[in-house]
Amino acid sequence: MSPLRNANSTSPVAEPLLSLQGISKAFGAVQALNGVSLELWAGEVLALLGDNGAGKSTLVKILAGVHSADAGVIEINGQVVSITSPADSRRYGLAIIYQDLALCENLDVVANLFLGHAQGRFLLAEEAMERKSWELLRSLSAKIPSVRTSVASLSGGQRQTVAIARSLLGDPPIFVLDEPTAALGVAQTAEVLKMVRRLSDSGHGVIMITHNLANVRAVADRAVVLRLGRNNGTFDVRKVPAEAIVAAITGAKEWTGALTPLASADIP
Repeated sequence: MSPLRNANSTSPVAEPLLSLQGISKAFGAVQALNGVSLELWAGEVLALLGDNGAGKSTLVKILAGVHSADAGVIEINGQVVSITSPADSRRYGLAIIYQDLALCENLDVVANLFLGHAQGRFLLAEEAMERKSWELLRSLSAKIPSVRTSVASLSGGQRQTVAIARSLLGDPPIFVLDEPTAALGVAQTAEVLKMVRRLSDSGHGVIMITHNLANVRAVADRAVVLRLGRNNGTFDVRKVPAEAIVAAITGAKEWTGALTPLASADIP
């Protein structure tokens, strides 16, 4: 049985996987976030966009439990939750994958996948962990020659695969990917984007933080733009030109045709 969720369920989805309402956060006199709201639905890739200083990193750290919001409401599957630590974040089903990936290069793929979660009470269940590793990697259509390969010898795209596969061990419904294709080549970027779409096709909700609009066009369903700590537009990526999104990111006044947030009827 695949570790990915079944996306073929016909049961109606009444609530988003994740809802943020009026999230604010200040660091002294600096207002990093001011009333930010967004929704993430099952099976959706939501691009979170904004220039440097827009508040993206602060929002992710609130979801990760690194920071606590000063104001606002976080809901998971329609239930209000309080995320005050990374343990809370994991318990509520959020998998945060940072740009640095936090992998141990001197260890092989199996050891990285099960680091801190080794199977076996007294003796490590090496064969079981190896089988599970292959299962996770195959579910992502990963191109890794061997689970006993050292992470140091893997490409950037393959390392991103290992980081995503490690998060799948807990079967989280929500993935937050921080610049997953940064510094990757064309082929490696395409590989990672396929994995992102595979996650959403399997019923997970994915928030992807990126500066690359081509990647947004390739896999995202909607885009939420932050500017100076505030919402500055929500867009159906399939229906608006790139100029609309760029105008929202930069605060340009030239584009006036698509800066209105989507109506609820447009949300998948």
